[in-house]
Amino acid sequence: MKKVWLSAMTAVLLSIGTIGTITSEAGAESPADVKLTQEQQTEMSILQKDALNQKIAIINKYIEYGVFTEEKGQKIISHLEERYNKLEQNGFIPKWDKAHKNHHNKDS
Repeated sequence: MKKVWLSAMTAVLLSIGTIGTITSEAGAESPADVKLTQEQQTEMSILQKDALNQKIAIINKYIEYGVFTEEKGQKIISHLEERYNKLEQNGFIPKWDKAHKNHHNKDS
């Protein structure tokens, strides 16, 4: 019994130490503090545009296969394009704040 208790306490202490490290690293830099150079923004623009085009191609295939209606597919594509434009306006720095998280959690 003593070994089980000792093992449990060790696991708890190790977990607490790990959680403290993870949270301190996660909050080390705020996206508001980071500015990308023009070269970095150009590279992110290319990558994000490629990802957007790939997602649009996938949605178009779903429309073609009848999974989505044309209207639903266009709505999704519109949303994806809006997200890309917002990212571009923010200098390709994602803005994942509480408002964004709450928006997705309200449907749950």
